[in-house]
Amino acid sequence: MKTKNLIVALALGASSLFAMNATAQQENYFRAIGTPHKPKVEIAWNRYYSAEGLWDWMKKIAAAHPDLAKVESIGKSVEGREILTLTITDFSAGKDTDKPAMWIDGNIHSNEIQGGEFSLYVAWYLTEMHADNEFVKQLLKDKTFYITPTINPDARNNFFKEPNTANTPRSGMLVLDNDGDGQVGEDMMDDLDGDGNITMMIRQSPTGRYIKDPLDPRKLIAVGPNQVGAYEMLGQEGLDNDGDGEVNDDGVGYYDPNRDWGWNWQPDYIQRGALKYPFTLPENRSVMEFVMKHPNIAGAQSFHNSGGMILRGPGAEEDLNTYNQNDIRIYDAIAKKGEEMIPGYRYLTVYKDLYSVFGGELDWFYGNRGVFTYSNELMVSYLYFHQQSSGRGNQDEQFKVDELLTFGDAFVNWKEFKHPQFGTVEIGGFKKTFGRAHPGFLLEQDAHRNAAFSIYHAYHTPKLSVMDVKEEDLGGGLKAITATIFNERLMPTHASQDLKYKIERPDYVTISGAKVVAGFVVEDADMKKFVEQKFSPEKIAVENIPGMSAVKVKWIVSSGSGYSITVDSAKGGKASWKK
Repeated sequence: MKTKNLIVALALGASSLFAMNATAQQENYFRAIGTPHKPKVEIAWNRYYSAEGLWDWMKKIAAAHPDLAKVESIGKSVEGREILTLTITDFSAGKDTDKPAMWIDGNIHSNEIQGGEFSLYVAWYLTEMHADNEFVKQLLKDKTFYITPTINPDARNNFFKEPNTANTPRSGMLVLDNDGDGQVGEDMMDDLDGDGNITMMIRQSPTGRYIKDPLDPRKLIAVGPNQVGAYEMLGQEGLDNDGDGEVNDDGVGYYDPNRDWGWNWQPDYIQRGALKYPFTLPENRSVMEFVMKHPNIAGAQSFHNSGGMILRGPGAEEDLNTYNQNDIRIYDAIAKKGEEMIPGYRYLTVYKDLYSVFGGELDWFYGNRGVFTYSNELMVSYLYFHQQSSGRGNQDEQFKVDELLTFGDAFVNWKEFKHPQFGTVEIGGFKKTFGRAHPGFLLEQDAHRNAAFSIYHAYHTPKLSVMDVKEEDLGGGLKAITATIFNERLMPTHASQDLKYKIERPDYVTISGAKVVAGFVVEDADMKKFVEQKFSPEKIAVENIPGMSAVKVKWIVSSGSGYSITVDSAKGGKASWKK
């Protein structure tokens, strides 16, 4: 018993000593502007995390900030992993569902990894800055954030832990017949040198079209049209396991989780990557069901990679009339501010500036739910040297980055391999986590800037207040009460798409503590134009409260000296006034 007590005492002493050392160490930290000074959860933002790593941080954030964060599973993946979502808000200031909300997700495409870290950064930053920053404090009183760092946990782990290129796997972990030979998964990726990366294969050839650069032998350069080189390109590192003359052509996939959404969906023969029907994938279905249960979601952000883009819909020209000018004006205002906040990123429209997309998440959120939504393509080469480049995959620029900034860490040097089908080959090339993904030293800065853009977007979801309440004595024991309901943010309580299809209920303005004779929406106070609500006049249904604008209501009452007025909007939250 004495030994046990001694062990407990030593353990408590060690724990206290550790806490004292940690506190003493933190006393040597000095606060940088805009950054948490003494975070309760210390996350390194210069690295990537598996699905389990992301979940671990999510749980730690929720445990460290129980009044601001909770974590829940909203569904399961194809392989049975949880789809975890963080709810971030000041719960002491009201229920999360009573406030306008922002949905944020990442990593729907499994190789587009940094969406996981960028989404997590938003949750971490808001919870850690809440105690010290008045803007964040007020924001979490007013708003809710629903954050799902990875929609695709199965294939996220596959990207990290299994051999892949920078572009694989894009889908989830369903194994399909990609090469059409009636078999599935018979020609997976082959990591011939065992380094976890699928790079390139070259072979010496007397009729080759390439030579190794004399100044940098890692680099292959094409010879002139009237010259003969020394090497030929054989393509991706791997084997032809099924004897069809192709390497690595029947692995995981191919389908596209971002072609599976139930808005303007098209079958696979029209939209490559679509599956059987909208929401075939349980991961996407989980998100859809959560969003449907949370009509307070007014804004949304999805993080992809790469190219440095702030994208809005429509995904296809056929859907052009869905987005009307009133809503485009709001999209433009927020996204153009985003271009200032995130250097090197451009604001683009998917169908016009990229390519046609049917069944995309971006369009489902807006078209089906009336939610203002962006998709950011993370990482742009401008971040390397603060110079515009010729675009994604500029090999000369990549070699320069690896020489000057990552010191050779991004490239697998050429090495010989005895290939059973091609003979002696050389294997080498850029690693899977280079190019589309940020190198570690760029992760935190770009995460913060993209988080700031999402926070700005969330800030401009509706914020309602009751103001300018006036009384007028009408005689005969009657009086008129007029109230102005003001929306002090850019976004309306109902997007045009919402109004067109009546997606959400109207906003309700209710007077209590007075006997109501009649109720009206004031169309034009100066010209005395009113629209009477003949049934339940104490609870006036308002179609929409536009951004940076107001709606007036009026009641005729026969009694009531101590009354209150409340506003209840699905996407605009609640507001109240009391005499």
